[in-house]
Amino acid sequence: MRLMNMLSAAALAVSLLSAPAALALEQAEQVKLLATIDDRQRNGGDYKAMVYLEQKEKGKADLVYELVVYRRDADDKLMMLFTKPKAEAGKGYLRLDKNLWNYDPNVGRWERRTERERIAGTDSRRADFDESRLAEEYDPSYEGEAKLGKYTAHVLTLKVKPGVDVAYPVLKLWVDKASGNLLKQEEYALSGRKMRTALYPRWKKMFSESKKGDVWVPEEMRIYDEIEKGNSTTILIKTVDLRSLEANLFTKAWLESKSR
Repeated sequence: MRLMNMLSAAALAVSLLSAPAALALEQAEQVKLLATIDDRQRNGGDYKAMVYLEQKEKGKADLVYELVVYRRDADDKLMMLFTKPKAEAGKGYLRLDKNLWNYDPNVGRWERRTERERIAGTDSRRADFDESRLAEEYDPSYEGEAKLGKYTAHVLTLKVKPGVDVAYPVLKLWVDKASGNLLKQEEYALSGRKMRTALYPRWKKMFSESKKGDVWVPEEMRIYDEIEKGNSTTILIKTVDLRSLEANLFTKAWLESKSR
């Protein structure tokens, strides 16, 4: 009897070791999770937000910026127009046909920028203000579940798809199991060096007429520079308007007209 019990226990141990983790997400479920994160933030129509940027750098005075962010998700268009401080007013960024352009009214010239552009010299990047495209740009792998404060989160590592231009080729995400909200994102260079950490402590749900459904907006983003320790940027989205914008708004001429 004792021998049989020992054999049964050994057989159970072997079966547990060989069985797949019950909580693991299959590849299709991982892709679906990314697509859900994208869809929750996508309006399907137009988007206008008043945004505050606060930049902290070691040994320097804090800088605060105010800008208006315009999006047309159906056409993948993005515009950022700075309104404050006075020295930055009229400057802006325009994303057209997957190209990012920067305009400085002081010299009256447009310059093409890369995805790694530090927006207004802060720790923020274009993707922090644009619609989420995780499922389109990255392939996921599931790392398991983890506690993040009071939350239980899915943890995934994402690697950029071939031929896609992004600021960071490797991401690590913590996604709240209960709400589906993104809680934390770590961003890495190809070398494996951690570049930035972003936290998303507050989300707001809004109803979109164009989408005929809810849109989730990250009201606050805290971005920490992992290279220059002590440097950080806070993004606060103060107001959001999901009504239709002018048809010709996403043009260089429109932004230039606001800079005069």
